[in-house]
Amino acid sequence: MEIIREPIERTALVKVAKDGFGDLVKAVVDVRQEIMAIGGEMHADEEVLLGEQVGSKREDVWGINIYPERESNEWIEFDSMINLKPAHGNRSRDVEDKDIRAKIVQIVRRLIVN
Repeated sequence: MEIIREPIERTALVKVAKDGFGDLVKAVVDVRQEIMAIGGEMHADEEVLLGEQVGSKREDVWGINIYPERESNEWIEFDSMINLKPAHGNRSRDVEDKDIRAKIVQIVRRLIVN
């Protein structure tokens, strides 16, 4: 697992996918710090990494799946158990708040370049 603070090439993400799940990379995005963790077997592992190494807070981290070989408008899937946050208004594995979703997309597009 690693924390991504600076842009990486999409080809690097393709390699992470092939070494892991084949076509996808699990990622956790911290919308406050505008960073993400990748390469974990579970989103929860990446959430812990961000919490321990950079002090990320539960309400700021969101789990996504990235399909690096898909078109950019179809490569992010908002589906993770860590997104279940009833105390913060999110009652599903999806990211229900459209502003948070937009922020996640913005961060991913900044951190993963072609």
